[in-house]
Amino acid sequence: MRKAAALVDTGILYALADKGDAWHRRAASSVVGFHGQLIVPASVIPEACHLLNSCLGPFAEVAFLDALIRREMSVEQVTGPDLARTVAILKRYADANIGFVDASLVVVAERLGIHTIFTTDRRHFSLIKPAHCSAFTLLP
Repeated sequence: MRKAAALVDTGILYALADKGDAWHRRAASSVVGFHGQLIVPASVIPEACHLLNSCLGPFAEVAFLDALIRREMSVEQVTGPDLARTVAILKRYADANIGFVDASLVVVAERLGIHTIFTTDRRHFSLIKPAHCSAFTLLP
């Protein structure tokens, strides 16, 4: 049996780092309780680094990058075909202001067959209809 996998979005990465964030407890307990592979799409990394550095300082940014280096979470690249599908999602949901990072995360989920996303963004990920399942499971 294949090990469960979930993608991790920017909001959860921030919530894990900021103990004062409203999502911190839920994020920490659900990530710790998840016994599958955690995957961060490469497109999420610059957004997470910018948010961590600008709100919490350079040490938070470095701690996140160190966690990736230690392979606490896997990094999944965004491919050329992924970019084409990302553009299609951006066009389809233009009125909803989805944005590149969220659209690329959906595309990586589709390519890898992943149904679970750790995110604080219920609005966007509830709206998007993925090609590989009826809807995403959003945690926490």
